[in-house]
Amino acid sequence: MVVTTPFGFTVVSNRISLRPFNKQFHVNTLNSSNSHQFHQKPRQASFPLNCSFYSNLFPLSSKPTKKRADLLSSPKCSISSKASSESHNPILNYLGNISFDSIKATVLQLTPIDIAKWSGLACIIIAATKWTVNMLFSPFFWMYLSWTWLFWPWIVAIMLAVYGLYCFRKHLLGEANIFEQLVIVTSVFTWLTLVPPAHFNGYLEGWPFVFFFVYHYFFFINVSIRKRLYGDYYARTHDPKWDVNLPVGYRLLFSAGVMVSHWLAAFEGPELHRIPGGRSNFGIWALIILALLLQYNATLYLAKYSEKVVVPTAVVQFGPYRWIRHPIYSSTMLLFVTYCLALRAPLSLMFIVAVCLLYYKQKAELEEALMVETFGQSYTEYASKVRYKFIPFVH
Repeated sequence: MVVTTPFGFTVVSNRISLRPFNKQFHVNTLNSSNSHQFHQKPRQASFPLNCSFYSNLFPLSSKPTKKRADLLSSPKCSISSKASSESHNPILNYLGNISFDSIKATVLQLTPIDIAKWSGLACIIIAATKWTVNMLFSPFFWMYLSWTWLFWPWIVAIMLAVYGLYCFRKHLLGEANIFEQLVIVTSVFTWLTLVPPAHFNGYLEGWPFVFFFVYHYFFFINVSIRKRLYGDYYARTHDPKWDVNLPVGYRLLFSAGVMVSHWLAAFEGPELHRIPGGRSNFGIWALIILALLLQYNATLYLAKYSEKVVVPTAVVQFGPYRWIRHPIYSSTMLLFVTYCLALRAPLSLMFIVAVCLLYYKQKAELEEALMVETFGQSYTEYASKVRYKFIPFVH
């Protein structure tokens, strides 16, 4: 039998020569009285060969050997079924095991906090990449012709929108998983914050990228609250009477108004490269942080005094509810206002405030009527003490 070993050695007479481990040797064993001959055969069987040594078990020669030779034992070989040509490179094995299902499973395990961290890292990478490219090319090139716009926008945005509509249909049927819900949010924010400024400027930089990731984190805050309270991200079944929604027509008009306001802001604002940076944006960053904190604290206090997050068990009078009666709606309006301020679009700012006030005012009236029906005088006293619904000292 011929055996090929990947870490071979040669046996000649009574001498053993250890060669480099990437060599191979061929062994032909013939059963004879006191001799073993070695030569090549035309047919070869390749196996990994594991050898251990035992004295006087496999003598190499019939001639008597010196006592010193007893220290070197004869090889005992075991043969495995794997071929020696198989690669044992861990990097190649890892790359070979990557599949779409494994990537999807990894994405499904991401928490909102992980998404926020990776989004921040992506912002840093994008900023560093843009700075490097601007060092290599003239600023005039990026003003009139951008490689960013040539490679990503319309094809990727349209494909994402189509897939987002498919996922939204599954969501309406109650069949969308976490990954598909994330696709819905991503496609919406792409067409709100990325596509409009790219369309009117021919490229992307600055605030559109920032708000794309801020919007993502903002609208996943309630998921973080669920994780904090229950240890997972899934909504609980609750009394449907607390699903306070206006008719479908009003909701569609509100969604259209939000979309139009973002496109108007991209159209009204100056070119992205003309928007000043540095200290002039300190107030905008302060408003972003205020909107995030207001949303988080309002949702957290509401959840503490509710069953299954959405069914209140008492009138909440703590946190942001000490100053306004509907701080969650106020935080959403504040975020939209901050976007218009960042793009230097005051007319769009007034338009989005009007759209939000008209919609949220009607929704708040329905909610307050339900609260009065449920808690009676307790909510009436709270409403008389906290007079402002959305904007402190204003409305």
